[in-house]
Amino acid sequence: MKVTLAHVPRIASRIAIELNKSGLVTMTKGLEPIAAEAQKVLEESVKQEHALEERVNEMLDDNEDGIEEMLADERQLFYMIKKKLAPEFGVILSYEDRYSDIAHKVLDELYEEDLIHFEVTENRIKNVIYNAITGYIASNDEIDDAVMDKIRSYKRRIIPGTEEFDIIHEKLYNEELQKRGLA
Repeated sequence: MKVTLAHVPRIASRIAIELNKSGLVTMTKGLEPIAAEAQKVLEESVKQEHALEERVNEMLDDNEDGIEEMLADERQLFYMIKKKLAPEFGVILSYEDRYSDIAHKVLDELYEEDLIHFEVTENRIKNVIYNAITGYIASNDEIDDAVMDKIRSYKRRIIPGTEEFDIIHEKLYNEELQKRGLA
């Protein structure tokens, strides 16, 4: 799953909560500063990927005539260009590697800001952060699947991408979060 800016505060909160529950760290200033630092790191990652995708779209737009003339698959071109430019933008395309890198950056920030103390290996703390990120993503996918199933069960068809769909999806998503104790 691709992380968006809307997900960042929830993931950051989950990181803080999971670190607290782990029993591996002592928090010097509480949950909120930890979540705030995690949020900064996550937002930076999301913004880097967004900047990369904007650049790829610009390149595709600039070459639109040639792409149409060659009957090229625009999605495939998008991915190929994104893959080529990713290092320039500091974006890791493999989600597993990216989340590991983010976990390491979060840990570095928390340590540098003196927000946590620990007496175990850094890798154990990084794994708690990584598992919080991937755990959120897995639960988010389950929630989104449940929401989509509810929308599909409506008598009349709700068209994805419409304002009505977005409103209904957001409402059902928040209800599902509350039902699972995540909101």
